[in-house]
Parts: sequence; C-alpha cells; structure tokens
Amino acid sequence: MHRDTPLAEAATTLLKELIRNACVNDLTPDSGNEVRNADTLERFFAGTGVAVRRFEPNPTRVSIAFTIDGSDPEAEPLTLLGHTDVVPVDLPKWTHDPFAAEETDGRIYGRGATDMLYITAAMAAVTRDVALSGKKPRGTLTFVGCADEEARGGLGAGWIAEHEPDAFSWRNCLSEEGGSHLPATDGSDALVIVVGEKGAAQRRLTVHGDAGHGSTPYGREQTVGLIAEVARRVAAIETDVASDELWEGYVRAFRFDPATEQALLRGSSYESLGDLARYSHAMSHLTISPTVLRAGNAINVLPSTAHLELDIRPLPGQSQEDIDALLRDALGDLADRVTIEHLITEDATVSPTSGPLYESIVDTFSDFFPGVPVVPTIAAGGSDLRFARREGGVGYGFALHQSGQTLGNVLDLLHSHDEFVEVADVELTVKAYRALVRRFLGA
Repeated sequence: MHRDTPLAEAATTLLKELIRNACVNDLTPDSGNEVRNADTLERFFAGTGVAVRRFEPNPTRVSIAFTIDGSDPEAEPLTLLGHTDVVPVDLPKWTHDPFAAEETDGRIYGRGATDMLYITAAMAAVTRDVALSGKKPRGTLTFVGCADEEARGGLGAGWIAEHEPDAFSWRNCLSEEGGSHLPATDGSDALVIVVGEKGAAQRRLTVHGDAGHGSTPYGREQTVGLIAEVARRVAAIETDVASDELWEGYVRAFRFDPATEQALLRGSSYESLGDLARYSHAMSHLTISPTVLRAGNAINVLPSTAHLELDIRPLPGQSQEDIDALLRDALGDLADRVTIEHLITEDATVSPTSGPLYESIVDTFSDFFPGVPVVPTIAAGGSDLRFARREGGVGYGFALHQSGQTLGNVLDLLHSHDEFVEVADVELTVKAYRALVRRFLGA
C-alpha cells in the first residue's frame, strides 16, 4: 500500500517489526523480553545523534529513552511514553498470526497493534524526524520505549520514576489512547482526549472455617460456603454514580434527548450508550469485580482457609479507607470474620483540562477536524501517564483516528483476538504527533 509520506512509511515499517518481536508480558518478572524492541528502536535511531539511555532493572526487561536537547532551557519540554510490551494471546482464537504483522485490506494485524505499538511507532518516527531535521526544538523532546506497562510498570516507567526520576522530564507527557470519536445521536462529531485514569484498590478477602475429612462434614463450618456468601455479598454491591464535570461533559457530548441525558447523569440508562455502556459505567463508578477464588487442594479434605480476590478501580477522590469501609458495610454480620488484605493500591490520577499541553492538543485536533468539540475522559484501565502525574507533571492520551472510528471501536480492539490497527489511523496519528510537536516545541 502506498503511504502518504516517508514519515508514515517509516512508522508502519517500524510498527511491523515491533509486533514481530513478540515482547509478550505474562505479568511475571522474567517475561516480556522488551530488549528486542529496545534493540529495534536503537537501530531505528542509529546515526541521528540523539542521546540514548537504557534501563534494565531485570534481565531483558529493557526500557530505552532517546532525547533531543532543546535550544531554550526555559522552554516547556515534551516526553512521549510509548510502551513496547504486549499481552499474551489465545492462539487458537486468532485467524491471523499474532506476530506476523500481516497487512491485509488496509489493516495491520498483530498483538499490540492497537495497544499501543502503533502509537509507539508514531512517537519514534516523529522524534527521529526532528533529530534528522538538523534544527533543535525550543524545548527538550524525549521519546521513551517503556517496558512492563502491561504489568503496571514496575519494571518500566514505574521503576524509572522511582530509581531514575531525573533521567528525563515528566513535566509534559503523552501516551495512550485518544483521538477516537464519540457517536453523537444527532450525527455530529466529538473527539476524545484522555486526561486521567482510575486507580487500583486490589483486595484479598480471607475467611477461616473448620478443617476435616470430606466424608464427615456434619457439624463443621464449611469454609467454601462461607467464602461463597462473602462473594455473593461483594458482587451485590452497587456504587453511586460519581457525577462531576468530566462525566457530565461526556454524557452531554452524545446529545441525547433530555430524559435520557438526565437518567445517565443520575447513573442509569447505560444501555442507551450501546457498545460504550460498560466503559461509561466504569468511567462514572467505583467498580468492584470478584476475579479470583481459592479454597482447598484435595477433594477429600475440608479446607480451613479460603480467599477471594477483588479488582477494584477507584475514581479520583475515592480513598482506600473509603473502599474498606464500603466492603465492611456490604459484609454486614460477616465483617468480623473476614480479613481484608491490600494488594496493589494506587490512587486515581487526573490532569487539568487547561494549560499549554492540553491547549496544544485541542488546537492540533482542530487542524484535522475543524470545529469538532473535544471531550475529556477518564480511562478505566491504567497507563504509564500516572507516573508523570505523580512526579508533578501532566499526562494526556493522544492519538488520532479517522471519522467513524469510535471510542467503542478502539476499546473493543484492546487485548482482543485478531487485534489490528487501520493503516489510515497509523498515518493520521503520525501526522498528528508531527503537528503537535511542531506546535508545542517549535520543532
């Protein structure tokens, strides 16, 4: 397929190599092998004169940063955080080889094509283009290929923020995902910009009952029955809608009739949002999902201990203490029988819908889609941008999709079988990053 520009050609070629490197993160420390993608990126930047720095907190778990110093030390810097790892595949469910980067009918198929290697490739191509131009940007530009994002960044951006926080600037950061469209009911358009993300409040609930032989259960408190009742009560929790400016602006962007709009603002009628119902509910609620249940090892032994693990995602302003109180209230008379253990806990983070970088994003969107409103949203999952916000910077999800590529379409591709990205969206994202870098850094 003919590419619009050599820059787009470079990005799509790089994307395919990143997919073929198969840097699969199965959430264990020795998986990932992001060194393969780090080496690919280092070859991609060979001869450009950029400063290169590698980070390897665990063997083969390599992140890599490429920096072009700005001409004005006082100018705003820009850091592009693109992750290089991908999630595992269920191979029998794929009809395309997940690591062949096959291009068919205007699509590139492969694990990580959408999440987020096409953005990573666009970031790299634009950064290299700035380096090859021979003209320094006003502010410093850094592109980072981050390892381990799919496992919450402990061996990637999170490790860098903790151990090497001065390796590059966290002041203004871009990463996944943004620039998809909201399907307004009147046929108008709106573009999404991701300004924040929910936190983590993982819990393990433990109960104890009577041990014994499976053949003689009479008179014994059965631990499995107890944990089942705990799971039932937790699953029945219904949290209130968190109505704020972001939720209200998001709902109004769909231009529903007044009754539907008011119902959504009150936290009902999610079915009116179609394939965005689940995401929209998650964006507006603390969510609690029982995901792991463990009890017993042998079929003829009554277990004395059982565990229930919960994936809980808080919104900005919802504390870990509030979540424990909610769980204990739901457990009722069983609360004193349940031990609540904190696993991964992270507060939600959000950046302002104002400031130089946000305004540059809005203006860049306007270059491509004049007059189309921009709608800030909260991501239900996590990204490396939370580390930038914790370091005192701002972080936004930024990419760009063709008209008709809705937020629902993009979300459905994340971690899916036969994951793909439209070649036209790769090219549009490259153009958008190039325009934004020019606008923000004068590059």
